[in-house]
Amino acid sequence: MNGVPPVELGPIVFGDNRPIVLIAGPCVIESEAHASGLAARLVEITARLGIPFIFKASFDKANRTSGRSFRGPGLVEGLRVLAGIKARYGVPLLTDIHEPAQAGPTGDVADVIQIPAFLARQTDLLQAAAATGCVVNIKKGQFMAPDDIPHAVAKVRGAGNPRVIVTERGTSFGYHNLIVDMRAFPIMRAQGVPVVFDVTHSLQLPGAGDGVTAGLAQHIEPLASAGVAAGVDGVFLEVHEEPTRAKSDAQNALHLDLLEPLLRRLMALDAIVKQPRVTTHG
Repeated sequence: MNGVPPVELGPIVFGDNRPIVLIAGPCVIESEAHASGLAARLVEITARLGIPFIFKASFDKANRTSGRSFRGPGLVEGLRVLAGIKARYGVPLLTDIHEPAQAGPTGDVADVIQIPAFLARQTDLLQAAAATGCVVNIKKGQFMAPDDIPHAVAKVRGAGNPRVIVTERGTSFGYHNLIVDMRAFPIMRAQGVPVVFDVTHSLQLPGAGDGVTAGLAQHIEPLASAGVAAGVDGVFLEVHEEPTRAKSDAQNALHLDLLEPLLRRLMALDAIVKQPRVTTHG
């Protein structure tokens, strides 16, 4: 498999045929104690396995299905919680923004700024994220084809920031359903950008739960395995120690107890996929 130009975050490298990077955490910051406790467990597991790890949590879920749904603690309190996790565990952070004004404060704390899929074409938002100098993770919109993504990437690079990765999170397929086209991974990687696979969001059934998003967490392992076999540079998983009680994306989050065996499987697949190709000439 051909590598793509690397995007570096300290010792963590996306692309260049390097081992997969894990981005994982709760969908939203539910409380300081919960986010910190989960981060501790994730750091412990990933250190034991030797997999590069970035902790993910949102301070505000601005695109919840219902206006009554839990959104998170907000920008100021959320960034305070994330900064504490970073200081305590020495782990890099990813969080998302929804407005250009959030980019500056978020860039002071986070290492990766994520652009939500619904906002993947918002020029001002992309340029504000680029201006922070952080790695920018663009989630490919559910309405976008793989060959649409270079235009979004160009907005970040054109603003002077070459540190861009893109994330596949499924494509709208009729009502309340998403589908992942495995061709999307090599198509986007061929455009010279590292690709991450957001497995858990790809298993959402958007809006199918009468005011909440339903999901199909039982399919996480086969879908993640297929994506890694297709040659991604990273895997994104929403993880919770008790998914049924999660305040966001409860039906598509991975149970914490299942994370380590899943990662062992994915790392083994990744090692096979990224072996140098042997060619013969007759």
